[in-house]
Amino acid sequence: MVQLTRIYTKSGDEGTTSLGNGKRVLKSSLRINAIGTVDEANSFLGVALMHIKDEDIQALILKMQNDLFDVGADLCLPETAEKIDYKPLRVTQKQVNNLEEKIDFYNARLAPLKSFILPGGCDAAAYMHLCRTVVRRAERYVCAIVEEEGEKKCVSQLVVHYLNRLSDLLFVLARILNNDGKNDVLWIPGGGVAKP
Repeated sequence: MVQLTRIYTKSGDEGTTSLGNGKRVLKSSLRINAIGTVDEANSFLGVALMHIKDEDIQALILKMQNDLFDVGADLCLPETAEKIDYKPLRVTQKQVNNLEEKIDFYNARLAPLKSFILPGGCDAAAYMHLCRTVVRRAERYVCAIVEEEGEKKCVSQLVVHYLNRLSDLLFVLARILNNDGKNDVLWIPGGGVAKP
């Protein structure tokens, strides 16, 4: 278990931070932006949780928050051929599968969409949409790391898969929280005004 005895170390005062392998990188690097955006998504999930009454969805959100710490740990230690003395924490296929099972379970309650929907509805649904967009940004940063670092296997593909499925699940949950989609706000093309 992690034990934090000091909150500030001053080691980042020059604009760099350490990865899990001890390598110092700029705080503006794509990898640190990805890790920070995962943390931001986790924080928004914490805010969303305050607006959700359904106990099953509350438990699911807490599981997501724990999983996002795993995602951050995975990103913090780049995949490498170098031998390390311990087994690093990595996102697993089981975590991805769990998201897919939840997507299928909740989506079965929803009528098919015949229009795009606007982010909104009730407070809880609006926060789910906000979380979804932050997770999508994290996914874009992770994909950019792979592009920047070339063909090297520097990021687990399961991180990309996890973030992609998580954003899908958050979309489905937003609809569930909008009275199983009955209170979704539909997009009206061509400048129409939807009823909030």
